[in-house]
Amino acid sequence: MKFVSWNVNGIRAAVKKGFMDYFNEVDADFFCIQESKCQAGQIELDLPGYEQYWNYAERKGYSGTAIFTKHTPLSVKYGVGENDSEEEGRIITLEYEKFYMVTVYTPNTKRDLSRLEGRLQWEDELKAYLKELDEVKPVIYCGDLNVAHTEIDLKNPKTNVGNAGFTDEERGRMTRLLKAGFTDTFRHLYPDTTDRYTWWSYMSKVRERNIGWRIDYFITSDCIVPAIEKAEIHDQVLGSDHCPILLEMKEF
Repeated sequence: MKFVSWNVNGIRAAVKKGFMDYFNEVDADFFCIQESKCQAGQIELDLPGYEQYWNYAERKGYSGTAIFTKHTPLSVKYGVGENDSEEEGRIITLEYEKFYMVTVYTPNTKRDLSRLEGRLQWEDELKAYLKELDEVKPVIYCGDLNVAHTEIDLKNPKTNVGNAGFTDEERGRMTRLLKAGFTDTFRHLYPDTTDRYTWWSYMSKVRERNIGWRIDYFITSDCIVPAIEKAEIHDQVLGSDHCPILLEMKEF
């Protein structure tokens, strides 16, 4: 099975920048997007063979997620725990016979860290939710998680210590999740690889010089790690300030 995740930074803008070319070329079983920035009815994607599941933010032009899949789920959930909705449209869970597919757009703590407390609460609730799912069947969890976990996950770690996306608190929450029975699939295959990033600032020449951060992930339950075949970063694909990431798994 082939999975793709991409923060498109606005699906309507991405479509104008070649989104469909990549979508058709990659031919994924599951194609997850974050930061769709649209409401119901604002865009109609013609995706033959795919079912579409959208979680729209209540606020217009903000956040939002979607999953396009060739496989009909047993159930669909928008939210965590007992909640089947959340106002910023940040999470979708599809249930299948053998696994759960979860895509997430994690809240940014903001430059002044004003959302850090809320972010940590989000992380705690999400970890509890993922563990709850994992006790039933394996989880494949992906998205823009808005954290560079280790120093090799960004170009300039020393000058970014304490900044949004690289605070001790955010990194610690990622460490805690991984220790709870989950695996960062890219680091599983490439534990020491450097200079592979998924997000770059729009500042002049930053992407050309590859001054980036790896903040987009595929994370799986430990029990299905042997099924991982590929974990790729498609940094040659433009159209957003993020690039797509890919996970391929054999049957498990």
